[in-house]
Amino acid sequence: MNSSINLQKLAGLVGGELAVGPADGVITGINSIMDAGPGDATFLGNVRYLPALKTTRATVALVPEDLDVSEVPTELALIRVKNPTLAFSSVIRLFGPPSREFVPGVHETATVAIDAIFDPQKVSIGPHAVIEEGVTIGDGSTIHAGASIGRGVSLGMDCVIHSNAVIKERCVLGNRVILHSGSVIGSDGFGYELVQGRHQKIDQVGIVQIDDDVEIGSCTTIDRARFGRTWIGEGTKIDNLVQIGHNCILGKHCIIVSQTGISGSTRLGNYVTMGGQVGVAGHLEIGDQVLFLAKSGVTKSIHQPGAYTGFPARPLMEGRKMLSLPAKIPDLLDRVRELEKKIAALEHNGHEE
Repeated sequence: MNSSINLQKLAGLVGGELAVGPADGVITGINSIMDAGPGDATFLGNVRYLPALKTTRATVALVPEDLDVSEVPTELALIRVKNPTLAFSSVIRLFGPPSREFVPGVHETATVAIDAIFDPQKVSIGPHAVIEEGVTIGDGSTIHAGASIGRGVSLGMDCVIHSNAVIKERCVLGNRVILHSGSVIGSDGFGYELVQGRHQKIDQVGIVQIDDDVEIGSCTTIDRARFGRTWIGEGTKIDNLVQIGHNCILGKHCIIVSQTGISGSTRLGNYVTMGGQVGVAGHLEIGDQVLFLAKSGVTKSIHQPGAYTGFPARPLMEGRKMLSLPAKIPDLLDRVRELEKKIAALEHNGHEE
């Protein structure tokens, strides 16, 4: 951890331009816009926090190159960068806690099958991890405490399997895959047939394939295929508490946010984004570059790129209009009641005449 850096060097570190502030000003820490104090660096990653930038006590802020800074306090130093959120990652690495050191070897309490294939000088296996028969582990991979790797699993290079994550039998993971604690890869797909009044389990004999640079959050479950594979494409990032059903295919570089559920045999294209608590029915096809806002319900295939919302999910403006209608119902009911009273009065007067 570094104790300090001056503003000019900080600008060079993040590839930005010191637009406001003394070059020799000193930074000693990092914090959010709201919580930063003197000596801290912060950043403006979203314009909704611009009011907070006007009142922050930070010494310097990383801001977008095109930001109008006329209302920003003059005592706040500013470094202009293309992407403040990404650039601030360099500052975090400078002042944050050191990353966990890779320590090769197999802990004495780990249970490792005799025919598992890996180089113990290039792999780290933690306490009470379980490596079953026929497992292959690529160089640079880390298996943390209590993780379980099932029979015949293939694990690529530089993967990180966090504590108590589970990879079930025969699943295939590429390089640089990250599984966070509690995630389960390759549990049985949810398949049953009703036979004589009882639910009879249908065997799930496929696998899960996870391609390079995928990251999967805590307590997310990805079911194995009934046949073939459930497939997560390169670069896709999946949040905590997501359920992906059997035989689903997710394309490259998708973003799936917490509490989303994708039913079996649904296929997503590339760069699909799903906000929190999106629900997707089974056997659908979603095209490239489709965005579903939080709580959307996807009941049919969607091929046209763009943003969708609502239940059932509709194009953004149409969906927002439909979502706004229920709030108007009380006023509409009041108007209907007033009209009914007027009609009743007119009918009464007509009868009297």
